[in-house]
Amino acid sequence: MSRRLRALVGLLAAPLPIIALGAGAAPALAAGAPARTSAVAGDLLPGLSHSVATGAVAPDRRISVQLSLAPRNREGLAAFLAQVANPDSAQYKHYLTVRQFADRYGADAATVARVTAFLTAQGLKVGAPTANRLSLSASGTAAQLERAFGTRLATFHEPRSGRDFFANTLAPRLPAAIASAVTDISGLNDYARFTSHAVPAKPAPHTGARAVTGLTPPKARSAYNLNSAINAGYTGAGSTVALLEFSAFAQSDIAAYDSHFALKPSTPTVVNVSGGTTDLSGEVEDELDIEVVQAIAPGSTVKVYEAPNSDAGETAVYAQLVSDDVPVISTSWGIDEADETPSNLTAVHTDLQEAAAQGQSVYAASGDSGSDDAGNGGTSVDFPASDPSVTGTGGTTLKLSSTGAWSGETAWSGSGGGVSSEFATPGYQASVNGGSKRTVPDVAADADPSSGWAVYSQGSWGEVGGTSAAAPNWAAFTAIYDDEAKAKGKPAFGFANPTLYTLAESSQYHSAFHDVTSGSNGAYNAGTGYDDVTGWGSYNGAGFLGAELG
Repeated sequence: MSRRLRALVGLLAAPLPIIALGAGAAPALAAGAPARTSAVAGDLLPGLSHSVATGAVAPDRRISVQLSLAPRNREGLAAFLAQVANPDSAQYKHYLTVRQFADRYGADAATVARVTAFLTAQGLKVGAPTANRLSLSASGTAAQLERAFGTRLATFHEPRSGRDFFANTLAPRLPAAIASAVTDISGLNDYARFTSHAVPAKPAPHTGARAVTGLTPPKARSAYNLNSAINAGYTGAGSTVALLEFSAFAQSDIAAYDSHFALKPSTPTVVNVSGGTTDLSGEVEDELDIEVVQAIAPGSTVKVYEAPNSDAGETAVYAQLVSDDVPVISTSWGIDEADETPSNLTAVHTDLQEAAAQGQSVYAASGDSGSDDAGNGGTSVDFPASDPSVTGTGGTTLKLSSTGAWSGETAWSGSGGGVSSEFATPGYQASVNGGSKRTVPDVAADADPSSGWAVYSQGSWGEVGGTSAAAPNWAAFTAIYDDEAKAKGKPAFGFANPTLYTLAESSQYHSAFHDVTSGSNGAYNAGTGYDDVTGWGSYNGAGFLGAELG
């Protein structure tokens, strides 16, 4: 991931106070409508008061929203997650199905019915709840949404970028009967905040095989010691890797990549969430992700989950991923923790807790801005890599020997890492984390554009890096692991972090991982063992598989 688009406002423009738009506060309630008694906390865009308000949203504009519901028994869920991640517990890796999770922790049927009835009574079109019973979609006109949620929708201009967008000017409010059941209403703005541009080194002229530079499938497999597993037939067959994307891609580019390297994977399947997207601005990212997975685990099934680049798209796609229970997930899209609305962060965090409870392996790029993810001169980390239920993947500079084998790795200066401002230290990290907050990343892999991947995108070859390449690398390795584990009658990788930390703290650390001991990302330095730049380091394929699977 490249540096995120950080702010919602231009610093040079004098803002029009939002209060003027909201004079009289919320719209008048319909006769007989229940009184709004509670606001959905944290459901306003950060820094909105510094933007320039330009008017009201047309009342007949149709808008789709996503409501996230509070899980039942949060304390019980937290206790279960602690047990399922503890190697000393009888519950270790005894994961739940989607149905079991919904029955234990999803909203109950009565709550879903009350929320649905309320939305329908406001004239909104309501979709069916997701399988985990924690998410509902609804759509209607701007006027209907304002009335339903007791807010105002206004248009804004961002002087720095020249962008125009709409957003709610007041936190949405809900009646007493359902207020505590709803944690987030996303879609009340159309400010697309998630950007992820793979970091290019240099384009290579497309003049034949000799022009292709960077990590190719043979080089990557050799570098990370995967040839013995792949030669034994463990290519990720039977495993599904989901790639979360806020952009579309061109299958013709994927086909050209596969043809060039004589790969014969199955064609990626696109899963459209909330209507999907036709935006191609992140095409390089999508194609990097797909090509990295196919280079390492060509036998795996790739599903590309495409969603609109919005907060509604964010909550919808995570809800879909956990409801579909895809075993391995990789995302290279994120945001500085402080720029995620609190309500959205709560909603996505709940979905990621479900992923851990169901044994889904979730990898997220840790960012490409070093220790300053927010770009404000301080220290900050990227979400969702910082979530305790996610494996944050940092970046390295990879060196190969003359024969193509792994020769060394140093920390890449852009590797996102540091201390979370949102999440407490998880149990699996307690022995290496002296503070009270979670640190990232957990692991790393090649990300320096100067040692990047050979990628075919937009009709030509290029060499591409970024921690965007590290996340799908680990996801592909997990597919190989799961393939071999199934053949040997052993459990799948599952929620990755407990396995990673347990193995890394064992006597087999140096055979299973490449410890990265030099380099810096700004505020933090790599060192022996775990560090806040590369985590435990990269994987040594054969050593890791041998240590875990025999």
